[in-house]
Amino acid sequence: MSVIEQGSVWNVRERSPDKESALERTLGLPPLVAATLIGRGLEVPEEAEKFLRASLDDLHDPRLLPDYDLAVKEILGAKDRNERIYVHGDYDVDGVTSAALLTRFLRVLGCDVVPHVPHRMREGYGIHLDAVAAAAASGAKLFLTCDCGVSAFEQVEAAHAAGMRVVVTDHHSVGDTVPAAEAVVNPHRPGSAYPWPELSGVGVAFKLCAGITEELGHKRDAYYRAYLDLAVLGTVADVMPLLDENRVITKHGLLQLARTKKTGLKALIEVAELTGRGRLTARNIGFQLGPRINAVGRIDDSGIALELMLTDDVKRATELAEHMNMRNEERRAEQGRMLAAAMAIAEREQLAGDPAIVVAGEGWHPGIIGIVAGKLVEAYGRPAFVISIGEDGSARGSARSIPGFHLGEALDAAREHLDAGGGHEMAAGFSLDAEGVGRFAGAIREHAAAVLKPEDFLPHFLLDAFVSGAEAGPEAIAALSALEPFGQGNPEPLFATMGARLLDVVPTSNPDHARVSIEAADGTVRQGMAFGIGRALAELDTRQRLDFAFSLEESVWNGKAQFRWIVRDYRPSSS
Repeated sequence: MSVIEQGSVWNVRERSPDKESALERTLGLPPLVAATLIGRGLEVPEEAEKFLRASLDDLHDPRLLPDYDLAVKEILGAKDRNERIYVHGDYDVDGVTSAALLTRFLRVLGCDVVPHVPHRMREGYGIHLDAVAAAAASGAKLFLTCDCGVSAFEQVEAAHAAGMRVVVTDHHSVGDTVPAAEAVVNPHRPGSAYPWPELSGVGVAFKLCAGITEELGHKRDAYYRAYLDLAVLGTVADVMPLLDENRVITKHGLLQLARTKKTGLKALIEVAELTGRGRLTARNIGFQLGPRINAVGRIDDSGIALELMLTDDVKRATELAEHMNMRNEERRAEQGRMLAAAMAIAEREQLAGDPAIVVAGEGWHPGIIGIVAGKLVEAYGRPAFVISIGEDGSARGSARSIPGFHLGEALDAAREHLDAGGGHEMAAGFSLDAEGVGRFAGAIREHAAAVLKPEDFLPHFLLDAFVSGAEAGPEAIAALSALEPFGQGNPEPLFATMGARLLDVVPTSNPDHARVSIEAADGTVRQGMAFGIGRALAELDTRQRLDFAFSLEESVWNGKAQFRWIVRDYRPSSS
């Protein structure tokens, strides 16, 4: 059911009492958990039980990966011949963890490995031909990619010309053809028999090495314990859907990350002030660990993060982690400066009403414009294109989107104004001549106006179920924890209650945020916090019946657990 109210769109999943009863009876689940599972398409008891269990035994057979046999033959052949292997990753968390996992694993097998991750500013995205030359100069005979390479046609040819064989492991979208490498391991390849194509780059590397482990007769459980910590970092940071294999990797990887023996990861967890918590969440990766790894890739050298993940020296690990922490602070400061400048342009040029926002600035850091674009989307509810203009007259841009607006298609519509560009539905990058920025902006706005509808600009809330006040109590927190880990594809449950009354609104030091007291239609009174809508709630008539959209939260303050609703939205009630 979709309803537009209060400047927002509510999509509420319908409840099915009969199906809920079946899950409750078969699996012994509380009603709210059963309702949430059913709303998310898990109504068959066997499927729901598998989702909740998320066992390592549920991981798919790596031998089903495209070119698995060919890749294993090349890697083990290089090992047997004592040939050097050049491992090439990428500069983001997924690419760095992929390179670290392959390097550590192959070295344990006794391989001679030279790892490399690109420098964002000097080499750019993907595989630079200079890296191919460096691999050849190092004496490598096998060029092994991770989180990149599926579109590296010229680079693979250059590697062959230099006398190297090539194995590509990647997870990005595949075109009509793939490079002529000895093996291209990518679950997105047409005709792939692999059951779950949505692995991260490190997920592909993790599964390939799991297969090699079994080929060699080594213990699979020991392999999982050794590498799940790296696999979960890249999987969560690359915003993969936390379903199927990714759910298994994340659930068990978070446990392994909390007790990791890797010196560098322990140091990183320490500087992020996460040590001693005993339990890490996907949110800790997304907001504390991932940004510190990405920061050096954005404004410094991603090789620093790779060294951190490979070192066994405690002193060096501490130095690297502190350096990454400092770079993250610098990134945050620069991000704030750039965002303020971008928003000033948007306000001055009255762009807030445009179907897509395009802003450009001289000297903006190319490694940060993507984050700024994301912040503009949050602020204005529109696709955002942020462009950095260089001193040489060139311009580099990054874009972020809203549901219903495909950035790859948008760039195609403005292709005549670009030197290069491409991306996915929600994120993209591009380059152009600075003199063409105005024409590019016009083409993007024209395309957006033709594609987007007025309701596309409104906040959308996907609600798991309508619930009573009694159902949404403290005991529900523990029950719903069975659905963790939460993240992309498996968001934290969001509920709605109908016909409630707002008993009290107490503004905080920031009046946009307020403490609230809500009486549900069944007479249950719940305490909560409303972020961003405090002023609006304070103006409402307390006699008015309202529907509230909210999540549940339990925090610990001074050793005491505090339960509350987190109010996300409201609307006049029709009940």
